[in-house]
Amino acid sequence: MESRTRTPAKANRRSSAKAKPAVAQLLPFRATHGGRRPGAGRKPTGDRAGIPHDTRAALAARFPAHVTVKLREHLPALRRRDAYAALRTAFAAGCDRNGFRLIHYAVLNDHLHFVVEAADRRALSRGMQGLLVRIARTLNRHWKRRGRVFADRYHDHILRSPREVRNALRYVLGNARHHATEGRMVAVPQAIDTYTSAPWFDGFRETIVVRGLQAVVRPVTDAHTWLLTIGWRRHGLLSVAERPA
Repeated sequence: MESRTRTPAKANRRSSAKAKPAVAQLLPFRATHGGRRPGAGRKPTGDRAGIPHDTRAALAARFPAHVTVKLREHLPALRRRDAYAALRTAFAAGCDRNGFRLIHYAVLNDHLHFVVEAADRRALSRGMQGLLVRIARTLNRHWKRRGRVFADRYHDHILRSPREVRNALRYVLGNARHHATEGRMVAVPQAIDTYTSAPWFDGFRETIVVRGLQAVVRPVTDAHTWLLTIGWRRHGLLSVAERPA
């Protein structure tokens, strides 16, 4: 048997072949304007620019809330008799369900105001979701269209004092008259705005008679909270001549 002697050159080549590959050196990454952080990203515009998706404040059953929701652009105006009749049907169907109560409303051409009560935040969210779904389906059926109706999710403001509740009632029931003074294509020829729940409101100083009201299904329900039944009246009944501040 013939023996062979390994030469140093061959030994070095084999040692190099078995050597582990070099690991790339990791360099520190300098922080720049990218990355996840509060407020990052392109800001929405148009229909997408709306209510921030923050956690909503907790709601106690003793507090009513003022809710506002806006329609998408380029939809027909709501302050028309046929559209308003369809809306009242949706209001009546969803005004008192599972701890959620619709007490007052105002219909403007491109947005809606509500004064509501709810057992808690969850009941308010579910009640508003159900009501807005009813409204969207009703309007789409009336307009013979499909697609989204509301531009964004609703905005709500919790009413915690009698003065705050009175101001909210004055704002909601008189909102159209306020828009009319600003020249925003809204007219209120009657003493009260009949595109609101004012015909069913018993807190005016003046005596109001609405013809044919008995033939209309009541689209709202009775208030349960002290603030909406008694509390706000301590600051005086509303006048039909009052306008929002």
